[in-house]
Amino acid sequence: MEITDIRIRKINTDSRLKAVASITIDNCFAIHELRVIEGKEGLFVAMPTFKDIAHPINAETRKLIEDFVVAKYQEEC
Repeated sequence: MEITDIRIRKINTDSRLKAVASITIDNCFAIHELRVIEGKEGLFVAMPTFKDIAHPINAETRKLIEDFVVAKYQEEC
């Protein structure tokens, strides 16, 4: 699996929500509304709101997505 595109929309507020991201996996599967949140131990990525209709099925994939999204957020912000 390869994350082939990441788009970051920065949120300009003082809340813990810092950005909303969309990713594309293998140029064929998109996930929208990933949230970049400032937590007690740093930034983390929350899956789409209300119900995880698309989500990683193991810790390795979740970490891969989180690492790419946080890196892109830090690069752009």
